[in-house]
Amino acid sequence: MSERVIPIITQPLGNLPLPTLVEGTHALSGDSLKDRLHRPLRDLRISVTDRCNFRCSYCMPKEIFNSDYTYLPHSALLSFEEITRTAQSFIALGVEKIRLTGGEPLLRKNLEILVEQLAALRTASGKPLDITLTTNGSLLARKAQSLKDAGLKRVTISLDGLDDAIFKSMNDVDFPVSDVLEGIAAAQAAGLGPIKVNMVVKRGTNEQEILPMARYFKGTGIALRFIEYMDVGATNGWRMNEVMPSADVLKMLQTEFSLTPLAPSQIGETAERWGYLNAQGEHDPLLGEVGFISSVTQAFCSDCNRARLTTEGQLYLCLFATQGYDLKSLVRDNPDPNAMTHAIAAIWSQRGDRYSELRRAEKDSPNAPSDQANATRRKVEMSYIGG
Repeated sequence: MSERVIPIITQPLGNLPLPTLVEGTHALSGDSLKDRLHRPLRDLRISVTDRCNFRCSYCMPKEIFNSDYTYLPHSALLSFEEITRTAQSFIALGVEKIRLTGGEPLLRKNLEILVEQLAALRTASGKPLDITLTTNGSLLARKAQSLKDAGLKRVTISLDGLDDAIFKSMNDVDFPVSDVLEGIAAAQAAGLGPIKVNMVVKRGTNEQEILPMARYFKGTGIALRFIEYMDVGATNGWRMNEVMPSADVLKMLQTEFSLTPLAPSQIGETAERWGYLNAQGEHDPLLGEVGFISSVTQAFCSDCNRARLTTEGQLYLCLFATQGYDLKSLVRDNPDPNAMTHAIAAIWSQRGDRYSELRRAEKDSPNAPSDQANATRRKVEMSYIGG
């Protein structure tokens, strides 16, 4: 049987040439490094594998990522030592938070070793890094304590519903909700917190799970966040009519819960936060909070401070990017320890990405492309770039 390969990774998309750092810009200072829209570099997402044991339709649909699909060979992946050396350059330029993603990051063998190496690093001001991880929770019950012991601070777990039939339909591998909940409990017991649970809401599929999810996690100390179904990549068949806007999710929640908007917890935060009110109409932090990640209907490009490093060392500056920069050749072939730092500084200082804002402006144009045309534009896939 011939292999079915789709054009999702950097070979067909192409790499951009590494730019040159403009002299006299003081761009090697983490405090002064800004992109063209005056956004600092603070957050690095690192994908450690392109593999996943789920086949969620919005990320790695089974009809594409089937038994014939060709994944990256192990030799193409950055080693833990290469990831750590690359991370050091990002940290020198202002990064304070590192999130490990995938695919499913817990499929990467001995991931605790990487966590331990990253936990030994310090920010430019001498503080420990905020090291977190996003997982589907399938392996979390057996890994939570060892990850905590290695230095992981927090976890975010993806869970798209509590009803087994709906959840199994979405993960498409018959994985039960109970095992994810067991992983969440193990993370709580290990002290990996505060924990966040992400629910991708796809209209016509799982919107009936919004209220049950809120009821379940209210008062548990776990923040529940609702994510609009996004047009990441070109394999998930994205259509706008399957997007349930965050405003609609909020209205549904307000039919049962009293909520109040909360201030952002940090600059560049992707989620709009809402807290629960108690019976007296006062905000009660013990009741927890919900969040809304609305990249389709409410772009948050203006303060985006995130860069993304793929499992084979490609740097992307936007979740919806079409091209990246090859850093693997630098970490493997260039003996100068400053070469990586200079390259990243040059790349970031010339960054102007704001895809979601431009998409919104384009959609209001009379000549706007169709939703299907927008969805099939050549963008990097979620499974490759990480969330």
